[in-house]
Amino acid sequence: MRAAPTPHLATGLMLAAAGSIAFSGKAIIVKLAYRHGVDAVTLIMYRMLFALPLFLALAWWATYRQGGGQKAPLTRDDWLGILGLGVTGYYLASFLDFWGLQYISASLERLILYLNPTLVLVLGWVIYKRRITRLQALAMAVSYGGVLVVFGHEAGVQGPDALLGAALVFCSAISYAVYLVYSGELVQRLGSLRLVGLATSVACVLCLAQFVLLRPMSAALVAPEVIWLSVLNATLCTFAPVLMVMMAIERIGSGLAAQTGMVGPMSTIVMGVVILGEPFNGWIVVGTVLVLSGVFLVTRFGRAS
Repeated sequence: MRAAPTPHLATGLMLAAAGSIAFSGKAIIVKLAYRHGVDAVTLIMYRMLFALPLFLALAWWATYRQGGGQKAPLTRDDWLGILGLGVTGYYLASFLDFWGLQYISASLERLILYLNPTLVLVLGWVIYKRRITRLQALAMAVSYGGVLVVFGHEAGVQGPDALLGAALVFCSAISYAVYLVYSGELVQRLGSLRLVGLATSVACVLCLAQFVLLRPMSAALVAPEVIWLSVLNATLCTFAPVLMVMMAIERIGSGLAAQTGMVGPMSTIVMGVVILGEPFNGWIVVGTVLVLSGVFLVTRFGRAS
């Protein structure tokens, strides 16, 4: 007799897919904003300015309302952990990503960021001495080969700028992988929503401070299109995906949610072609297939013994 389907399976899959697509839309919005002469420091300031109230509200709700009662007060070590994760997971990862998007296509950016599970695997090997199996190593090689295929083609068009952009986005991926590796203990103690709300609020404040220190206040005078794109980025492509992915993980687990997230790079390529007019050719197809195949295997067999 066929087993009854999990009640929340369909909802979880839809939430994971929608969250991944929304996250991927961030690169499209950033590329559109750059057409109005704004720089990375100013653009990320506006994104975080509009996102800050949302994440503060999330942190408040997760502390005082979620689960029917107030959570335990934060210790000094908790605050230090939140500060460190806010810097690596959201401030550095976001700023380096925005900066890199000045030089490379949205498609290449998303493929590089999608290497994140492989970076987590490598950090686990370096920090915790977790063994990487031959299959995992082969899958990683396939993924990086796919990125090199797309990068090689783009470097032929963009020149040295492509190398700078790819390096910045890859550093962004490393920064977020560090966050994932070190966030496990705090997630268990504080809860995922409370941690995300607090750590992202830290990153928002740092991005605002960065603008104040590096730019004159006159730099905040930008085209109205930049403002509206930043509002869209902060809500639809930053805050909403966080909630959708968290809700998806609650329903279908992190493994299936990660595999469903493979729709992200494909959606970025489609939006890049349709909205930005980016090229679509055989190099991108081959590179994308290699990256998705490799990351799928790393995710599928991600628990090294």
